[in-house]
Amino acid sequence: MVDDDPFQTLSALIASELATVSDSRVIAHVRNMLIEPHVLLRTWNYGPNTQYPCWFVLKDEQSGAEIAYCEYGFGPRCPWGLVSSGIDDSMGMDSGWFQTFLDAFFDSFASCALPIWKIVKVGPHGSATAVTDEGGWGQTWSSAYALHESDPTTRYNVRHSISYGRST
Repeated sequence: MVDDDPFQTLSALIASELATVSDSRVIAHVRNMLIEPHVLLRTWNYGPNTQYPCWFVLKDEQSGAEIAYCEYGFGPRCPWGLVSSGIDDSMGMDSGWFQTFLDAFFDSFASCALPIWKIVKVGPHGSATAVTDEGGWGQTWSSAYALHESDPTTRYNVRHSISYGRST
């Protein structure tokens, strides 16, 4: 898929996902961190001496978060990964690979800079109700811990408040 013109192909994939986001803060934040796609070989830890080409597309200088696209290893099912271009040349674990670019972004430290986090109260059958307005990552987690302490029988989670198109 990323054969002829990786820049055009990857840019189109990311643009189509960003088009499903209505929050301008997220769009601007992501666009600010996009880099010209470049390929680096990453080691596949689940096979002997195997490396796959990973196309790096996003880098957050503040957190060190990076997102890459790879059609091998965890792809094509989950081609978007949280991968470091630093010393470690591993593709990492399966928990760091996602079906969509935006799923990878919202699971990365890069998204923590945005004030998009809410505490949700999880009901007995999995229903979730927001109990706070949007806030920063650190403050929202501090408030969630305080709620856990005062109400240990109820489950409180921290989630982002952004809706976007998800793959099925």
